[in-house]
Amino acid sequence: MAYRNGNYCAFYVAEPFSESNLGAHAQRDFVYYNLLRAWKEKDSTFPFNNSHDKTYSVRDSSDWETTLKPRIRERLRNSKNIILFLSAHTKSSRALREEIDYGINDQGLPVIVVYPDFNEKSDIIGCERKSFRLEIKALWDNLPIFRDSMNLVPTLHIPMTKDLVKKALEHPNFAVGTTAKPSRYFYPC
Repeated sequence: MAYRNGNYCAFYVAEPFSESNLGAHAQRDFVYYNLLRAWKEKDSTFPFNNSHDKTYSVRDSSDWETTLKPRIRERLRNSKNIILFLSAHTKSSRALREEIDYGINDQGLPVIVVYPDFNEKSDIIGCERKSFRLEIKALWDNLPIFRDSMNLVPTLHIPMTKDLVKKALEHPNFAVGTTAKPSRYFYPC
């Protein structure tokens, strides 16, 4: 059995991949993943353990069936959760569908959903009614496999702030094996 201590970051990257020198790095949602990496580099105590660093790198132009898909699955098997960046730019790409489908429906990984377009807890939920805002629910439709599978695992929905991302990564209920019951969670206002 794999040692599951990594955080698997899932985010949209346009397909086919750009053949420019920047490749995936030129994609908007990739910037949020790089921000997590920068937070970790600047502060070694930041609790991000990047699952993408646990296997050798692959080229954006690698074959899907023989290289990319197996690498995604290997990284997910070594992960304790998924950090999903869900923004207005997110689209249901083949890679993102595979990551979410395999991560949730096969591996049972809890998901920390980070909404980079939002900065406050009140942007995620209506503080008075303690329910998800319509803008958040609409983003779920950008990724139907997530929308339709999220009831199978615990999901924590947070805005893109360093303090809340850190708090979520440190929370024991959002790691495989120590998870909360499947439900949609958020930090109250």
